[in-house]
Amino acid sequence: MKKIAEIDFLDVKENRTQERLIKKVIRQCFEIENMLNTKFYVSVTLTTPEIIRRYNKEYRNIDKETDVLSFPMFEKDEITELIKSKMDFEDVLGDMIISVEKVKKQAEEFGHSFERELSYMVVHSFYHLMGEDHIKEQDKKNMRKKEETVLNNLNIKR
Repeated sequence: MKKIAEIDFLDVKENRTQERLIKKVIRQCFEIENMLNTKFYVSVTLTTPEIIRRYNKEYRNIDKETDVLSFPMFEKDEITELIKSKMDFEDVLGDMIISVEKVKKQAEEFGHSFERELSYMVVHSFYHLMGEDHIKEQDKKNMRKKEETVLNNLNIKR
């Protein structure tokens, strides 16, 4: 089976249920984006608020915890070209760093399951790795539509 994700647990307890969910969500993202035949994979680190805060400060100069950080390895047009070229080498699409505790808190705040919130974080981060953003309103609408398509395909509801 093709590797689509490499998952690490940094100062949080390993959780196979979370690992399976993340892989399922990423696989759906890859399927929707016609990337199952590529040799891309995603690096995912599940960690603590303290560690994600350090990364946020170091790489974004923002000294506060956040829910997810995304570090793409390619520009949007490079990804498109690599997909077209039928790349013959394995490469990381990018890195996701997710605060498990923040995901739990947000799930409670929004009144839905931890699984739904974690899935949303993964999808949201995946589209950042793909070069999408939500700064402009139209870009935000496009990104949200893609995110909802993935979650709906997996029957992950609010």
